[in-house]
Amino acid sequence: MNSLKQAVQTYARYHANGDGLALTPVPGLKMMCVEAPAGDLHSVYKPLVCLVLQGAKRILVGNQQMVLSAGKSAIVSADMPVIGRIVQASPSEPYLAVAIELDMMILRELAAHMGNASTQRLSETHTLFAEDTETELVDCASRLMKLLDRPESAPLLRPGIVQELHYWLLSGPHGTALQALADPGSYASRLAAAIAILRAEYRSRVPVEQLAAEAGMSLSSFHKHFKHMTSLTPGQYQQRLRLIEARRLMLNEGFSASNAAFEVGYESVSQFTREYGRLFQAPPKRDALRLQKPIEVVRQDAVALQRTGA
Repeated sequence: MNSLKQAVQTYARYHANGDGLALTPVPGLKMMCVEAPAGDLHSVYKPLVCLVLQGAKRILVGNQQMVLSAGKSAIVSADMPVIGRIVQASPSEPYLAVAIELDMMILRELAAHMGNASTQRLSETHTLFAEDTETELVDCASRLMKLLDRPESAPLLRPGIVQELHYWLLSGPHGTALQALADPGSYASRLAAAIAILRAEYRSRVPVEQLAAEAGMSLSSFHKHFKHMTSLTPGQYQQRLRLIEARRLMLNEGFSASNAAFEVGYESVSQFTREYGRLFQAPPKRDALRLQKPIEVVRQDAVALQRTGA
């Protein structure tokens, strides 16, 4: 575990963005290093497993909330809007985590070899799970990290490591839920197909009838299972996707609030402003200026240092 923590901290020091997130050239591998508790981080997770190595983070997926501390792993089993907040971190012991995206094809192939899961009950259909991190997961994550030093080896070695990781997840405490996700006939798998449409077409008005048909359910059944799995209605889910993307456009691409609203599919700026304020607790322009301010301060400090020759 210590060597993995050191590897994550070293890589993130040079590659992390302003939120502490570091992407890597190894497909599906990313990490986070944050030195102090901060505000909410809104993002959209693909299915993944996240290993918390140090510190603690509170995450909210739909209406499911939990605090993950060092030694815990979280599994997000579907594309979901996620609100995260670092609650334990310091410069001497920053929050450290490594995340690896799940591959549904690998899950299905392994689940087929390992045997069918029992029929999934509605009460078992969730998108967020947590467990103690097993040694085998740490070992797989460590070997994926080593590929960063030997990028030419990644195409050959990564597939085997990722397949092993999926095997250990399917063999773990939440193996039944993950096998159900891999089963094309399960509620989780059928809903994942509808969620994929919402994720891809969030800018457009997607008829709920189309989503229900994709999931192979009646309208009433689809609404019930979608709400149970995600804690959101399809409309709320799409709204979260739009607002998170609009915020990213304002912060990272320099979009104005109105341009961001139209870009993500809103027809009314006033409606966008109301819904944005409810989710992020501030109007779009004020929220963007607040979050951009620290960046401007850093830039001003850098200019001052250059002028003084420091």
